Amino acid sequence: MNRSCSTKKTMKMINNEDDLVPLVSSFNDKIRPLLDAVDRLRHLNVMQEGINLPTIVVVGDQSSGKSSVLESLAGISLPRGQGICTRVPLVMRLQNDPTKVIPELLLEYCGKSVMTTEQSITDAIVAATDEIAGSGKGISNVPLTLVVKKKGVPDLTMVDLPGITRVPVHGQPEDIYDQIHAIIMEYISPKESIVLNVLSATVDFPTCESIRMSQQVDRTGERTLAVVTKSDRSPEGLLEKVTADDVNIGLGYVCVRNRINDETYDEARNQESILFKSHPLLSMIDKSIVGVPVLAQKLVDIQASSIARCLPDIIKQINKKLTSNISELHQMPQNLTSVSDATRVVMNVLGRAKESLRKILIREISILEESKGITLPNFISRSAFLTILQKKIKKIEHTPPEFICKLWSYIENIVRRVVKSNCEDYPQIQICTAKALDVLIDTLREKSLQHVREMVDMEKTADYTTNPDYTKTFASLISEQEEFMASLGNHSEASRDHLRNQNSVIVKQAFYMRMQLSAYWKSVILRLVDGVALYLLYSVKNLVEAQLEKFILDELIGRSGIEKMLHETPATARKRDRLKHKVKLLKDSNAVVVNLMDRLIINGD
Repeated sequence: MNRSCSTKKTMKMINNEDDLVPLVSSFNDKIRPLLDAVDRLRHLNVMQEGINLPTIVVVGDQSSGKSSVLESLAGISLPRGQGICTRVPLVMRLQNDPTKVIPELLLEYCGKSVMTTEQSITDAIVAATDEIAGSGKGISNVPLTLVVKKKGVPDLTMVDLPGITRVPVHGQPEDIYDQIHAIIMEYISPKESIVLNVLSATVDFPTCESIRMSQQVDRTGERTLAVVTKSDRSPEGLLEKVTADDVNIGLGYVCVRNRINDETYDEARNQESILFKSHPLLSMIDKSIVGVPVLAQKLVDIQASSIARCLPDIIKQINKKLTSNISELHQMPQNLTSVSDATRVVMNVLGRAKESLRKILIREISILEESKGITLPNFISRSAFLTILQKKIKKIEHTPPEFICKLWSYIENIVRRVVKSNCEDYPQIQICTAKALDVLIDTLREKSLQHVREMVDMEKTADYTTNPDYTKTFASLISEQEEFMASLGNHSEASRDHLRNQNSVIVKQAFYMRMQLSAYWKSVILRLVDGVALYLLYSVKNLVEAQLEKFILDELIGRSGIEKMLHETPATARKRDRLKHKVKLLKDSNAVVVNLMDRLIINGD
């Protein structure tokens, strides 16, 4: 009791008034709209879209004094105890409200909002944490938001993360360090994050794990602020630590005193003020870097500066994401509601498929025209020329059908690929179209095979041609008869030994028949080439222009395929809903920043 009375007297001597001034006494009313906008964006979960928001992230080794710092800023108690007290990211939204006689505290998590009081806030946080991360000692990356509306608190939004520990205690996962490390790195890596590194004055700063982590993402320290706790426990050398800055704390240090035992927050602030004024070592530290009020003002200023700096890029990112998602939503297949809509879509799909096939198939098949007067690749063997006509035709009669089968396999592959690509938005009809193509391709393949077989059979029936090239070719070949007969006297031509002992008349007759056969065979080949090419061109044109549409429509109508299009697949429906949700979220986010920008322009900022 004596200590309490003494403390109260000291408070009055220092302040000459009953009430302490707020932590941030000269609050700028332009900061609140900035913070409200960012809090609104965070509440909309815009960060799920990959848009990083300016955030003060509180990190520190276990037992570094994080909870004490946050309690001093918020003026409320947080869970304490052995091991990891903060087991989920705790988003603390502090809002100064001079009208609040009784503080208003609200917990938001898992889609719920729970009102609580100063007296029950610790139990409420523990209960919410247990619901999120389980009742054990494990951690979770699902955030818990604590909204504190209170007179005199600084307007701040901070994220408190689990304290860093390397050795798991009983009940903690073996990989607890890795889990904590992953959460911390996720929050401090974005360039928009401000790292509030909580360091105990009792340890060497370079050995702190939190320093090592922050240096990984902020090597120069340009977005790292350090708060040194427990200054009263280890005042020796503290001045040298914060002035030498061996660990690159670009935003500077603030030294504070932790609240002790049952001190009220007002008492703690006064004791802190006395300590840094009267202690022989701590009083030597510049007053601009000591005390919770200084820390609060620094955080408010840094936060406002960070928001203002990041705002243009946030607007750009939101608009970019919004445009992209709207475009993706518009590119999705129409959500069909009537048979007429479905029929129109089918006709459009078939129209696109036919147009693609016109460009591909008819162009590909037209290369057959280049073979006029020559031969199809590998169509016949040159050795067939050494036999008589019937044997020659017999020799090649299987080649045209084999060629037709290969060609239709090629055509089938193209048709299936084109039709499938045009139907990919409507999987409900893909089975029907596949079955229709099975029947159509088999029908056309069989007709083509029948046609070429008849062409070969006709060539076997009679030797007939009206091709004038036959006469020219024969005349050219027969003109070489004398040269051929003369060559029989050349015994170096072993291939003609069987003719040298024959009567010259017989040899001339044989040469004459051979030239007739050669000239006529050219006509046969040209006839087969032209006939096959012409028939293929006709078949492909017929496939594209008429039969494709007929067969697919018959299959769809017969199997109620068009009606099935009215029922969107679950995957497509989920994607559509997801995109609609994203578009709404981004539109709402865009409205938040546009309203903020308008307000800033009106205020001349």
